[in-house]
Amino acid sequence: MSYTNTNTTALTRSPNRIVAVAFGAVYVLVGLLGFFATSNVGFISPDGGLLLGIFEVNPLHNVAHLLIGAALLIAGLSNVSAAKGTNTTIGAVYLVLGIIGFFIENTAANILALNTADHFLHLLSAVVLLAVGLGADKSARRVTA
Repeated sequence: MSYTNTNTTALTRSPNRIVAVAFGAVYVLVGLLGFFATSNVGFISPDGGLLLGIFEVNPLHNVAHLLIGAALLIAGLSNVSAAKGTNTTIGAVYLVLGIIGFFIENTAANILALNTADHFLHLLSAVVLLAVGLGADKSARRVTA
């Protein structure tokens, strides 16, 4: 008798787990690399250093990338429900951040040193994370407390 629990579906068979692990690894790497671009930047500063010559970051922005990357990695390596929930939640946060970023870019509220390239990357991340989080692994059980 073979029983497959959708909550523990193999990593390679779950789009949510694959995306969570891939995005998580990228965001952890970006968070680490960001510290090389922000050696002379205040922790919370509206002006940051350029990562890859285009994305503006400050140390707080780097920490945010590390935490988001870690959350995605942990969820993706855990189970489908965790990956699905985390992808959807982080996707929603990135959607809001991507939109708000355009309005706070040249203000003191820009504590993450966001620039236009960041906004578009956050919006792109939001679209992918939300599409997978909401559209894939439909049979995954929701975890209720």
